[in-house]
This record gives sequence, C-alpha cells and structure tokens, in this order.
Amino acid sequence: MLHATVSDDRGQFVSGLSEGNFRVYEQNVEQKIAFFSHDDIPVTMGLVIDNSGSMREKREQVNAAAMTFVRTSNPQDEAFVVNFNDEYYLDTDGDFTSDQRNLNDALSRIETRGSTALYDAVIGSLAHLKKGHKDKRVLLLVTDGDDDASTKTLEDAMKAAEESNATIYTIGVFSEDDRQHDKSMVRHSKKVLHELADATGGAAYFPDNLDQVTPICEQVAREIRNQYTVGYYPSNTAKDGTFRTVQLKVIPPNGRGKLSVRTRTGYYAPSATSADTRSTPSPQG
Repeated sequence: MLHATVSDDRGQFVSGLSEGNFRVYEQNVEQKIAFFSHDDIPVTMGLVIDNSGSMREKREQVNAAAMTFVRTSNPQDEAFVVNFNDEYYLDTDGDFTSDQRNLNDALSRIETRGSTALYDAVIGSLAHLKKGHKDKRVLLLVTDGDDDASTKTLEDAMKAAEESNATIYTIGVFSEDDRQHDKSMVRHSKKVLHELADATGGAAYFPDNLDQVTPICEQVAREIRNQYTVGYYPSNTAKDGTFRTVQLKVIPPNGRGKLSVRTRTGYYAPSATSADTRSTPSPQG
C-alpha cells in the first residue's frame, strides 16, 4: 500500500485523479494496481518530540504547533506522544488516544535536559506505531540537534523506517546560533532528517524561526488528509527478504500541466526462512 502526495508546479495538492492516472513499478517492472482510494482515512500517528536541554526555550511553541497538527488532522485519528533526550518515554495515558487534552498533557511533561537519542526514539516509536489500530501510520519528528546518545545507529533507524510502512515527517528547529556556529552539526542533522523522510514518502522541513513551525504542522496535516492510496500485489512473489525499489508515476489529465508525486522508495520483501528477530527498544513510561 503506497500513500502518495500529488502536487502541481505551485506546490498545491492535486485532487480529482483516478486510478488510470497512476503507474506503479517495482524494480522497474510495471505492476497491476489492485486498490485505489482518495479518501480521508484516519491514521495512527506518533508525535516524537526532542526533549533535550537545548529545546528548553523552544518547547512551548513546538507543543502549540503539535497541537495545531492534531486539531487539523482527521478527528478519528489515534495518536501517542514520545518525548526523548538521553532516553525516550511514551507519555500518553492509554498509549493511543484521540483525546486532545490527553495529548496536550503528554506534550506538557517537559523536563528538558540531557542529550539527543534520536535513532533510539525513532526505532522505538516505529515499533509502538505497529500496535496501532489504523492501517495508515505517520510519525511527526521534531528535533533541534544531531544524535549523540543512541545505542542504535542511523542504519538501524533507516532499516526500521523502511520496514515500517509508516510515513515520517521531520522538522529541524535549529537556532540562528546553531546555523552560525555549529554548521557541521546542522548539516549532518539535516541529512539524517532528509533521509528518514525521503525513504518513507514524507518530507523534511527546516523553518527559519519557531513562528513557522505551526504553519508547517498545518500543511503536513492537510497533506496526510489529501493523499492517494495505491495498492498492488507484487509480481515477484519470492520471499527472499530483499529490499525492493518502488516507483509511482502520475499521468496528468489534459490541461493539468506537470504534476509531481511523492511516496516511499521501497519495502523489504518477507523472508521465508525466519521472522526478523532483531530486538528493538520499547517506549518506557
């Protein structure tokens, strides 16, 4: 199942497309589309927020933006909050909730301190996301730093992202001081956030200031509600555990001009030998 965002040359979401406007390729071989929808379907989503010491002056506006994201989303969505610094914590009572007060309370449990275990937080959040009740899954990740505390690696986080069938949206809230005096950290962090988003069909954002975070969250929520869902059964049925590249192309209707489409870059085929037994951390409360 591919969740796809289609936009025009002005960056506006494009609606009204039909199954006939899409072509799916796996390993460059065209596949037969078996499912197509443009419905606003509810999602399971995780709000994964950096709680390290450098976020102290930023959390109030970041929390407000995250709540705007929740209010702009489908009312039937279910969500959870993970705050992370040296460790990560599942901070929603009852795990998954649609109650905005519960989510706001979880976001408000701020004890900004310590370092940034970003990879561990992403892997743990993706593992928890699989326990959700909705078929469509999203992570919104907000951070202002580079990973400096995880037990896992970027490679581990990327593998978890590619296996998850979740869409990851990332927001890097770097200060002017970071951009001026810690350029190597900012450059590497941007690279990581781009890789996580691009591999899963999401998007990475780097606002110039905190006032831009709320509009970004509104845009992401609208994008999720305006996506197309395209499903197919792979013609290659081998259970070899390999990574299969996927490409989705859109054929513009007459008069629509050039359109662009964004979705995940591929998936891991199941393995016939054994289930994946790699251990991943679970969020702690």
